[in-house]
Amino acid sequence: MQFIDKALIFIKAGQGGNGCLSFRREKFISKGGPNGGNGGNGGNIFIIGDNSINTLSNLKSKYFYKAEDGHPGQHNNMSGKKGKNLYIKVPIGTTVIDIETSEIIFDIIISGQYFKIAQGGFKGLGNTCFKSSINQIPIKITNGKKGQHRKLILELKLIADVGILGLPNIGKTTLISVISRAHPKIANYPFTTLYPNLGVIKMGAYDNFIIIDIPPLIKGAFKGAGLGITFIKHLIRSRVLFHFIDISYSNPIESFKIIINELKKFSLNMFIKFPNWLILNKIDLLNEKKRYIFVKYIIKHINWKGPIFPISSITGEGCKELVEAIYLWLNKQYKIIMKDKKYLEKEKNTRNIIQKESLKY
Repeated sequence: MQFIDKALIFIKAGQGGNGCLSFRREKFISKGGPNGGNGGNGGNIFIIGDNSINTLSNLKSKYFYKAEDGHPGQHNNMSGKKGKNLYIKVPIGTTVIDIETSEIIFDIIISGQYFKIAQGGFKGLGNTCFKSSINQIPIKITNGKKGQHRKLILELKLIADVGILGLPNIGKTTLISVISRAHPKIANYPFTTLYPNLGVIKMGAYDNFIIIDIPPLIKGAFKGAGLGITFIKHLIRSRVLFHFIDISYSNPIESFKIIINELKKFSLNMFIKFPNWLILNKIDLLNEKKRYIFVKYIIKHINWKGPIFPISSITGEGCKELVEAIYLWLNKQYKIIMKDKKYLEKEKNTRNIIQKESLKY
C-alpha cells in the first residue's frame, strides 16, 4: 500500500428533516387537531483514530464525505428518523486542519479517540409544536436546517519517541534494522528510504520505545531538492532527535551543517527546543586512538554541547549502549511529565507552535 501522509477532503453533515403539516382526520372527526410530527436531526460527522491504519491512502481516493439527512416528519405525530452519523477512520497521529481558517482543530493520538468535526442540521418542527390556546389549527411548520460543511486537510505525523536526521547513505536505516525488529529496504545507493520507517525497540517483556527514520535530507531540501523537506514533519511528535554523521565523509562537519540548516528552515523552534543527540556512525573504520581524536575534533568544530555516541550500524558496536542510554533518558522524561503538569503543557505548546510553522510545507 502506498504511503500517503496528506489528504484534502470536503465534508458535509446531514440536513435536518422537514416538519410535517398534518391534521387528524378520522371517521366522525372531521376537524381534529394538528398531528404533524417533527423531522429527524441530520447525521453528524466524526473523525476517529484507528491503529489498524497507517496511511491516509483510503482518503486520497475519495474527496466528498456526507452524512445521512434526517427524514421528514409524518402524520399522527410521528417523528422522522435521525440521519446516520458518519465516522471517518484515520491513522493515529493525524492532525486535522481547517483550510479556510488554517486552524489546527485537533490531533488524533490514541486509538478510538474521536471528535465531532461537523454538526448535523437541526430537525424541522411539525405543526403540532405551534398549537396554542389562541391557535388551535396552526399551519406553520419549519424546515430542517442545513448541516455544517467544511474543507479539511488531514496530515499524518507518525508517532515516535526518537527521530533520526541525516544525509543519504549514512547508515540510519541500517541502525533501525539492527536495534529493532523492523526490516526496511537497505541498499548502497542514495534515497533508498522513500518513506518514513518505524522501528519498535523492545526493552523487556512489556516495555518498548519507537524510533523513526525519515528519508534523507540534502542541501537545498527546503527548495524541493531531493525528496524535499516535508518528511521532517514526522519528527514533530518525537521527544529527541538523533543527528547522524558519517565519519567516512570527506567533510563530516559540512554534512552536519547542511542538516542543521535544513532543520532550521523547516522550524527554528524544533532545532532550539528539541533535545539533540549526535551519532557518529561507521566508527569501526577508525582505531581507538583515531576515534578519540575524531570525537574531540567534531565537538570542538561544531561547538557541540549535547550527548554524543560513536557507533557502527554494520558491526553493532556502540548500538547497545545507545539504546540503553536513550531508554533511560525517555523513562526519566516520562517520570517528569507524570509529576509536573506544567512541563507537559509547555511541551504541548512547543509542538503546537512547530505544527503551525510546518503548515507552509
